[in-house]
Amino acid sequence: MLTKDEVRDRAVMLGFGDVGFTTAEAFDSQHEFLLSRQEEYGWTKKTGLDLLAGTDPHTFLPGAKSIIVLVDSYFRESFPRSLEGTFGRCYLDDDRVTKDGWSMRIKAFRTFLREHGIDSKVPFDLPHRAAAARAGLGTLGKNCLFYSRKFRGSSWVIPMAVIVDQEFAPDTPTAEYNCPDWCRNACIAACPTRALKGNGAIDPRRCISFLTYFGKEITPLELREPMGMYVYGCDRCQNVCPRNAAWLAQGLEQNPRVATKAEHFDLSVLLNMDREYFEKKVWPHMFYIGPEMLWKWKMNTARAMGNSRDERYIPDLVKAHSENDDERVRSMVAWALGRIGGDKAAMALRKFYPQSAGMVRKEIEQALEMCSEMV
Repeated sequence: MLTKDEVRDRAVMLGFGDVGFTTAEAFDSQHEFLLSRQEEYGWTKKTGLDLLAGTDPHTFLPGAKSIIVLVDSYFRESFPRSLEGTFGRCYLDDDRVTKDGWSMRIKAFRTFLREHGIDSKVPFDLPHRAAAARAGLGTLGKNCLFYSRKFRGSSWVIPMAVIVDQEFAPDTPTAEYNCPDWCRNACIAACPTRALKGNGAIDPRRCISFLTYFGKEITPLELREPMGMYVYGCDRCQNVCPRNAAWLAQGLEQNPRVATKAEHFDLSVLLNMDREYFEKKVWPHMFYIGPEMLWKWKMNTARAMGNSRDERYIPDLVKAHSENDDERVRSMVAWALGRIGGDKAAMALRKFYPQSAGMVRKEIEQALEMCSEMV
């Protein structure tokens, strides 16, 4: 029978930064919380993420006796500045499609357990942050993120819960908020879409990360400008957090894997990419939006271009409006042109107007009003 020390040693050998143990008891408080907040969280089940069922580890492994929680940082190396302000850092070296990094280490860890007669499951539906706190690996933040006791106490980490059918003595839980009193809610104040509600509460439907990759309609008008330059994901609440200051102050070496693909995520390229380019260059790294949702990538990119207020994007936006059939993309292109403003943008909008209809026409009218207000 494996000991906790043997499990920890193997996890560290595989490159994980921290390891903790907790029981396989159901996360009852999480279950009650989700039941009371179905308006905010009910949508997740339609995406295949059953958060309510995930609060009971026995749903996935009937013989569950313990949970081993592995923690690692996705921000061990820096990323190109051109990407950090446009994409959430946790996605810049994501391997959930390519399965050539983190996934391989998880697989190797589970193989190690299996070789010692231990069955395991790694369900995505389980509350991994709650499991990490219950395993004593860190505390929680008002921004709803988990802060590791290692990695200089930062939130730039991914906790992964591995349910097993062998019992291990649980570590002392640290399931508490540990934000400094003097912080004065920096994360809440910095959230431009007002998704963070305070006291560890969030409306995920207003979170920029959610808005960039979920939802089937055009981004609501009142949220477009606050979303800024983010195309996929968001780091605003983590960037301003004083608990992350020590990690951000480091002189990290640049991630070579990410640096080599930076050119693939140029906004001009993303706005007018075809499906083949998306499947080869983009989707392998940012998997939430599949090929059938290519329009959403283009819509997000058009919004970011508009918020850049940079006239150099006008030709790209004009091209996208002419070549896209999806009215959500063309509508956002119109908004972006209006946001950039100026004679060139107004000229393009007036050219598009006679052939427009419905939502697109309304967006063009509003965009022309924005242009006239800037004169």
